[in-house]
Amino acid sequence: MNRQSPGTTAVIIVLLGLPLVIGTPALAQDRSVGEPGRSSGQPNPLKNVYFGEQHMHTENSFDAFTIGSGTWEDAYRYAQGETIKHPTTGAEIKKVTPYDFVAITDHSEYYGVLKDLVNPDSPLSRSEFAKGFAEGMKDPTGGGAKYVTELIGTLLANQPMEEYNTPELRVGNWAKFVETADQYYKPGEFTTLYAYEWTSIPNGQNMHRNVFFREQPPVVPFSSFDSQLPQDLWTYLESQRAMGIDTFAIPHNANVSDGWMFSPMMPTSVNTTFQGEPMNERYARRQQENEPLFEMAQIKGSSEAHPILSPNDEFANFELYPALINIGMPGQLKHGFYRQALGDGFRIEQALGYNPYKMGVVAGADFHSGYQGNEEFNFEGGHGTIDDTPEKRLSPKVQASGVKGPIVSSAGTTAVWATENTREGIFDGMLSKETYGTSGTLIRLRFFGGWGYSDDLTDDADFVKEAYDGGVPMGGDLPEKPAAAKAPTFAVWALKDPESGNLDRIQIIKVYLDARLGRSVEAIYNVALADLRTVDEDGNAPPVGNTVDLKTATYTNDIGDTQLAAVWTDPDFDPTGKAAYYVRVMEIPTPRWSTYDSVRNNLPLTDIVPPTIQERAWSSPIWYTPSK
Repeated sequence: MNRQSPGTTAVIIVLLGLPLVIGTPALAQDRSVGEPGRSSGQPNPLKNVYFGEQHMHTENSFDAFTIGSGTWEDAYRYAQGETIKHPTTGAEIKKVTPYDFVAITDHSEYYGVLKDLVNPDSPLSRSEFAKGFAEGMKDPTGGGAKYVTELIGTLLANQPMEEYNTPELRVGNWAKFVETADQYYKPGEFTTLYAYEWTSIPNGQNMHRNVFFREQPPVVPFSSFDSQLPQDLWTYLESQRAMGIDTFAIPHNANVSDGWMFSPMMPTSVNTTFQGEPMNERYARRQQENEPLFEMAQIKGSSEAHPILSPNDEFANFELYPALINIGMPGQLKHGFYRQALGDGFRIEQALGYNPYKMGVVAGADFHSGYQGNEEFNFEGGHGTIDDTPEKRLSPKVQASGVKGPIVSSAGTTAVWATENTREGIFDGMLSKETYGTSGTLIRLRFFGGWGYSDDLTDDADFVKEAYDGGVPMGGDLPEKPAAAKAPTFAVWALKDPESGNLDRIQIIKVYLDARLGRSVEAIYNVALADLRTVDEDGNAPPVGNTVDLKTATYTNDIGDTQLAAVWTDPDFDPTGKAAYYVRVMEIPTPRWSTYDSVRNNLPLTDIVPPTIQERAWSSPIWYTPSK
């Protein structure tokens, strides 16, 4: 079926000094348009945007293997637009718009081991435990299931089976991944990043981090079997950098951390739960140095904001995941969401001199089925046999993930502005925080801040060069305020994903310290609206409308705009208070994956989640710090 009727006429424009064709899905088929660095192989000093995956799992993750997942090779092939077979159903699946880069982040605990327990050619398969485990994998309802449960339980209890956690296995299986990543690496065309996931989850409190390396991998990953404490992971990262191996970590799923991911307390020991004490200067500094980014959204929901924490944000109720991982119980909301953390970071910085939450933004999949499912219309489940059919995905029963089937999200996407599509280029772009995350859509987004941008800057053919020359991009710190400047000015531009809905609006979200109130405050500004809409005296905007036909799971793009831009000056600027500004770009409503599933398979629409979704992008912030 057709997902959309574009409702717009294709036009040729010149923007950012580059020719672009907009208003037609055909743009998605020419991936070199507007990005000369990709076709010429030469670095672009003004940078190209590269879309990709920075968080996914294959059969080499202990949990993914037990539910059915794909191989490293198929994950890379799928990302490049090749047709592969779904690892559990055998159905052919294909990505409509290929990715530019992929980081496979298999869990470091039992890395690559479980598949050898059922491989008769492997010596690991000959133990009595392995034989029982293999039987359990064949028949999860039989007596062998206890072996599978026992092995998974060792991770939750942080008590590994040492025979499957030996140095030889850890080093050897990681080396196999590095070899495979190198085989699929095509500098300038497709980048395979060295990465893995550190999986600390005491008592169901998610403290996971994805760990990335630049052009040189380590000998072995650090796992939560080594330690469940973030500060011990940072010691590993610092020691790698001391040996010349560039690395950093990205926390994810603060929404299911039970309030620990952005807590002002630091974990000091791990028993059945974290034991904490107030954060100190060393902890804040080390977190700032080791964790430059945060994953805003993935299959287990979004972590931007929550309606209870941000009651004045009409769009805060977006893809919320209500339970701790695999437990089914709700966790603590406070200190579990990014926007609140921006303000908390300012207060910690005032007290300790360092901001542990000065993080840019990415997004990802966290799929455990061996592919990246960022396309809402192309969702095939992300948890192997748990949700590999429409009936399973739409089931109102609580699944093994701890929530009802339709609640999970499709994958998010990471966008990196980089000079070239290489390991060094993508890593450096991420480290500089010139990144943004999306709910899966491939919106193009630029965001700059300075003190003297002209009102018509985004209309200039040299917009990007002038913006860099006169300020900083997303992820940067505003330069020191000139004496004559009254307030910072921001330039933002967004272009729709050709395979998705038109744009509804651009918002700038400001989090700042209010000296009068003695606390952080958030404010949301609608700076660009589609269809010539205007804000009322309170700054609120009327809805863009909704063209979705729920009977056919289609929509039309005859509302909204293909691109939006604005130059905006903060009308409420306080030069004495710290502030962070980030962009949220919204699309018009389109069908959610659950609606596509229902219509395609003649199943009733679920009432567990909304039938439509407003896809969005979140930029990394631009920070302001008062002069001392």
